[in-house]
Amino acid sequence: MTSTSLLFLPVAVPLLGALLVTAFPRTSSILGVTAALASSAGGLWVTAQTWLHGDLGSVLGGWGLPLGIGLAADGLSAALLAMSSLVGLGISVYAIGYFAGSERCTHFWPLWLLLWASLNGVFLAADLFNLYVMLELLGLSAAALGALTGSREAIAANLRYLLVGLLGSITYLLAVALLYAGYGTLDIGLLSERLQPSPLAATALVLMIAGLALKAALFPMHFWLPPAHANAPAPVSAALSALVVKTAFYLILRLWLDLFPAIADAAAAFVLGALGAGAVLWGSWRALRAQRLKLLAAYSTVAQIGYLFLFLPLIQATPAGAARDDLIAACVLMAITHGFAKAGFFLAAGLVQQKAGHDRIDELGGAAQSMPATTFSIALAGAALIGLPPSGSFVSKWVMIGGAFTTGQWWWLIVIAAGTGLAAAYIFRVLGHAFGLEPTPRCFLTNARAELPAFLLAATSGVLLGLGAGPLWSLLGLSGGHA
Repeated sequence: MTSTSLLFLPVAVPLLGALLVTAFPRTSSILGVTAALASSAGGLWVTAQTWLHGDLGSVLGGWGLPLGIGLAADGLSAALLAMSSLVGLGISVYAIGYFAGSERCTHFWPLWLLLWASLNGVFLAADLFNLYVMLELLGLSAAALGALTGSREAIAANLRYLLVGLLGSITYLLAVALLYAGYGTLDIGLLSERLQPSPLAATALVLMIAGLALKAALFPMHFWLPPAHANAPAPVSAALSALVVKTAFYLILRLWLDLFPAIADAAAAFVLGALGAGAVLWGSWRALRAQRLKLLAAYSTVAQIGYLFLFLPLIQATPAGAARDDLIAACVLMAITHGFAKAGFFLAAGLVQQKAGHDRIDELGGAAQSMPATTFSIALAGAALIGLPPSGSFVSKWVMIGGAFTTGQWWWLIVIAAGTGLAAAYIFRVLGHAFGLEPTPRCFLTNARAELPAFLLAATSGVLLGLGAGPLWSLLGLSGGHA
């Protein structure tokens, strides 16, 4: 592992930006965008260093492990860090116009930068207690951002989100306490060397996975997500759906592969896969029946999170080697693709809601003619959510299907096929109304600068990540080849 003293930058830069925006609220937009650019640069720098030099590590506070605050970056964390950097930058640019002239601007920027710092902290933290601290900051800032509209529905939904998040954090913290009592360290690297199969370790695994699954909105613990995401401002909805729920799954995958490989078994993987299958089917069905565009996108997030959990039983049943590496990389690729796609979708939906005065799907007639770039963004993001080529999710589903055949778990193919068909149905339902000729109650007028972030994010998910998926295998340091 290469040591670097600058590994703290992706956490420190947005945190400093949040402090500056709070101190100088009159220039919040300028300071906020400047901080976003610097934060994005810091995250991409860490990704580039990981690509060039391999795993990175740093210990803060002048103490060695396990007393010092350890930070670490490998291919997995670097890939998610790059996603948060690019998606976060797109959201920040979009937020300038979205909040222009609104008092909510001064509240958005410090909370958003605090959330960004927490996200990066989750990806870089090297011990279980610091992960807990970052998860708490992430949940608090996310709930506050979601309630920015001030509507009764938003406040109620995000209060529920806050309480559910606290329950998940407490469950996770209980597991941390058990592990510390049993093994005397919370550093993930040291703990993985000491951890042995035992009732204590198994209990800690169950508690951690349960708490994080609650934060990830895994079915049937998803009840808090649709109202919280659908009633938040569009930039916040994009951040919550594209980034925040990914951190919980990232931690589940990280703990499953690095900390509990000797504890996690096929039965546990099957349970998580079955819950993922329920998420795919239920989330897709509810998205198909949704009457609002943002609510459709929120239920789609429930379904897309389910696909990520379908990978776990396939990974668990595949021996170490190229095939298993392909499954891990395809899982990460799907998470990243969904991050870009859902950010682009929510930002486009926000433009529709602002310009039309509503986001009712049945009343979107004429949107394609008046807002062609926004409609195209929805189509590109939708192609990634369906899994159409050349999107990154097409590559991921192809590898997933191969893994299901190889491991003999053919029943997951039914879920994949049904989820893909339902996704196609709800995306084409939206596009069908958008290309309709019914008169709209208000004129759709927007400008190219407002539409650009949504388009670039959607194009990344729908085209670039599929055509350029190969380098992800190199970043993750896996032996498998690009399917």
